[in-house]
Amino acid sequence: MDRAGTALNDAFRLLQAPPAPTGEPPRPARRLRTDHESVEEDLLKLVLTVVELLRQLIERQALRRVDAGDLTDAQEEELGATLMALHDALSDLCAEHGYTLQDLNLDLGPLGPLLPRSD
Repeated sequence: MDRAGTALNDAFRLLQAPPAPTGEPPRPARRLRTDHESVEEDLLKLVLTVVELLRQLIERQALRRVDAGDLTDAQEEELGATLMALHDALSDLCAEHGYTLQDLNLDLGPLGPLLPRSD
């Protein structure tokens, strides 16, 4: 717990505004929105994003196995139905909370988007 507290303290320290150049009045630091509702919504969006990322990774692995012929027809059918059900459930959760699946794609700056574009 101490390590987590130290890391959190370091993160907050790094979020402070840089010192103002000499002769200029200091700028206020950018503030994080930490009210209960915004933190709860951001956490929900992050969890949904991780679930969507995992769903896409599982889907790609399933396609590789199908292409390699590792699965029987029954297994392919079951896997396809399961992945479609997961996609539908995730879409329903997003809609329930006012998001779309495209809203879950985090922008990683110079690295680009987290999730590949859905077809």
